[in-house]
Amino acid sequence: MPESARGDEVPTVWARATRARRGQSGPALTREQIVRAAVELLDAEGPDGLSMRRLGARLGAGATSLYWHVANKNELLELVFDEVMGEVATAPPSGDWRADLLAFAHEMRSLMFRHPWVVALFGTSPNVGPHGLALANAAAEVLTAGGFAPSEVDNAISLVMDYVIGSVATELAWILRVRRDVVDVERWTAALQDYLREALKPYPSLWEFWRAGLEMEDERRREDRYVFGINRVMDGLEVYVAQRGAKEREVGERQGESQAESDRRGG
Repeated sequence: MPESARGDEVPTVWARATRARRGQSGPALTREQIVRAAVELLDAEGPDGLSMRRLGARLGAGATSLYWHVANKNELLELVFDEVMGEVATAPPSGDWRADLLAFAHEMRSLMFRHPWVVALFGTSPNVGPHGLALANAAAEVLTAGGFAPSEVDNAISLVMDYVIGSVATELAWILRVRRDVVDVERWTAALQDYLREALKPYPSLWEFWRAGLEMEDERRREDRYVFGINRVMDGLEVYVAQRGAKEREVGERQGESQAESDRRGG
């Protein structure tokens, strides 16, 4: 069966049970073994290094054996995506939704740095595996406890995740280039600073911006940028939920006054 074998008779691999071979008590490999080996292969060689044939070889089995568990590579990627989602720690709401949501965002960011290949998988299929659902539920509980309406929860989670994914993607682009090309970051930064010092003479304000950034250590610069951005996202959510709460109270007060006036007239 080719890697493009169709598996679209179900919307997700989680909707289909694992099959067993006829005439045997079960397949030689388990789904768990296949998924764990796929994660290891992706961590070692990246997405370009994953194929059903190479995975089968890693497991000492033919690619055909894998198709008893997954219809195609896309289904396999669903499984490995959910597998690593299980690494993200969750906890019940603490009473401080902002701190809880920040902790969730930091956990997701750390996960993406441990498994850079996972960034490209967000949005490619519904995140409805057991670990993905547990994560979504934990985040939803935090936001609901913080005063977000059910209709707002998904959008709030998406807002946070969109920022985290976007920021990590740009960080990883640089990190992976440094690793691939064996870039001496200190020498590279010094050379760029020398160039920009001359190139930005007509733009002194822009030079101050660049100079401040280039004088920071690379990892600290990236960390500061992330922390600044995620906190501004949280500021926006905090202002939004506070303003909405104030409007709801105002509407409630007006309705109460209107009802009281109506009662007086009726009396």
